[in-house]
Amino acid sequence: MYDENLKIYDALVAECSRFERKGKTMPYTSANGHMFSLFNKAGEIGIRFSKETQKKYLEEYDTTLFHSYNSIMHGYILITEDMLKDRSNIIKLLNESYDYVMSLDPK
Repeated sequence: MYDENLKIYDALVAECSRFERKGKTMPYTSANGHMFSLFNKAGEIGIRFSKETQKKYLEEYDTTLFHSYNSIMHGYILITEDMLKDRSNIIKLLNESYDYVMSLDPK
């Protein structure tokens, strides 16, 4: 599952021209000094949003907060297997997350 989901994550990020995947052992995307998507060692994808948007998506997609390396990643939602069936929506979510971190003060 890990390798298959990593290929999916890479393909999704490749569809987004404004950013690229980083990290060799811990794949992620970042912009403006802020990480906004992450692929954990369990083969799961998390995407970061504002608190308001995160709350909306937790309910809308019936998902949970994202966990990575035994930590809750506040601001990130878990992209479920059901959500991955709609790849164009995940690309939209990645771009929305990118726009969110670009609105934050640079680190």
